[in-house]
Amino acid sequence: MPAPSDEFNDRPGQLLKLTMALVGVFAFIQVYSIQSILPQLQRDLHASVVEIGNSVGMTVLAVALISPFVGMLSDAIGRKWLIVGSVFALAVPTALMPLVETVHGLLILRFLQGLAVPGVSVVAIAYIGEEFRGSTMVRIVTVYVAGSVLGGFLGRFILGHLTEYMAWQSAFGVMAVLNLAGAVIVWRGLPDSRHFVANARFRSSMATLGQLLRNPALQTACALGFTVLFALIGLFTFINLHLAAEPYHFSSGQLANIFSVYLLGVVVTPLAGRIIPRIGVRRAILSMLAVSAFGVMLTLVRPSWGIVVALAIAACGTFITQSATMSFIAYRITHGRSLASGLYYSAYYCGGFTGAWLCGVAYAWGGWTGTVAVLLAAQALGGLIAWRFMPAST
Repeated sequence: MPAPSDEFNDRPGQLLKLTMALVGVFAFIQVYSIQSILPQLQRDLHASVVEIGNSVGMTVLAVALISPFVGMLSDAIGRKWLIVGSVFALAVPTALMPLVETVHGLLILRFLQGLAVPGVSVVAIAYIGEEFRGSTMVRIVTVYVAGSVLGGFLGRFILGHLTEYMAWQSAFGVMAVLNLAGAVIVWRGLPDSRHFVANARFRSSMATLGQLLRNPALQTACALGFTVLFALIGLFTFINLHLAAEPYHFSSGQLANIFSVYLLGVVVTPLAGRIIPRIGVRRAILSMLAVSAFGVMLTLVRPSWGIVVALAIAACGTFITQSATMSFIAYRITHGRSLASGLYYSAYYCGGFTGAWLCGVAYAWGGWTGTVAVLLAAQALGGLIAWRFMPAST
C-alpha cells in the first residue's frame, strides 16, 4: 500500500539538506585522501611505485567487491543504521594508520576502509529513493552527489595540508576524528526510515542478479565504466609522483591544491543533465572521451600551470562521461535498477584498481610519458566500446 502523501518529506529544511550532503562527504573523504601524500608515504615506507599506487587501488578494489551485496544486506536489515555504522567503521582503520610501519600494513588498512564505503554510498541512494519523492528526491540526490564530490576533494586537500604542519601519522589521527564526528552528525541529523520494508528474499535477488549479468546494455555500461575510473585513478594517482619529482618538487600542500579541479564536478554534473538529452548518450560519451584524452595528452607539457589546466580538462570530460553512462543504465535497465547500479559500480571500481596497478607499472618503466600512453589506451578502448556497442540513437 502506498504511503500517504503527508508521510513524505516534501519540504526538507536546510539542516536535513546539509546532513545529506555530509553523508556524501563522509562516504568519500577517506577513499582518495592519500593521493596528495603518496610521495611521503613512498619514501617513509620504502615502497615501490607499484606498491604505493596500490594503496589507492586496494580501497577501490574493496568497494568493487562489496558493492553488489551491500544493497541486499540493506534490504534485509534497514538503511539508517547501516549508513551510520559504516561512517563510524571508516574511522577505525583510519585511526590505525599511525601504527603502520610497512607498505603491506598500509594496503591492509586501505582495503578495510574500502569495505565500509558502500554501506554509505549504496545505501544512501536507497534511503533517498524511499524517503523523498518527485522533484524533492531529485534535489536531495543532487545535494548528496555534490557532497560526494566535495568529500573526494576534501580528503585530499585536508590530509595534504595537515602533513605540512605535522607527521602523516598524526594527520591520519585527525582524519579518523573527522569520521567519528561525522558518524555522530549523521546519527543525530538523519531521520529514521519511515518507508523501509524489509526484504530478505535472497532467491529472488539472485535470480535478478543472473538476469542483469546477461543484459547486453549493462555489460556495455560496466565495460565502459571500467575504463572511465581506470583512467581517472591512474591520472590523479601518478601525477602526484610526477609533480613531486624534478623539476617541480611540489610539496604535499601544493599537491593537495591541485585537486581543486575536482570541484568542477559540482558545476559540470548538473550541466551534463541538460546537454546529454540534446545530443544523445552515445555522442556525449564519444565527445567527452575525446575531451578527456586531450586533457591527458596535455599533461605532457612542461609548465606546471599547463598541467593543472590539462587535469581540469580531463576531469570535466570524465565527469560528463560518467553522467552519460549512468543515464544509459537508467534508460536501458527497467528491472532491478539498484542491483544494476551496484554491478556497475563494481566494474567501475575494478577499473580503478586495475588502473592504479597498471599505471604504476607504466610509471616505473616509462615515467609519466609511459603512464600517459596507458591512460590513452584505456580511453581509446572506452571509445571503441561506446561506438561499437551503444546504439547510435541512444
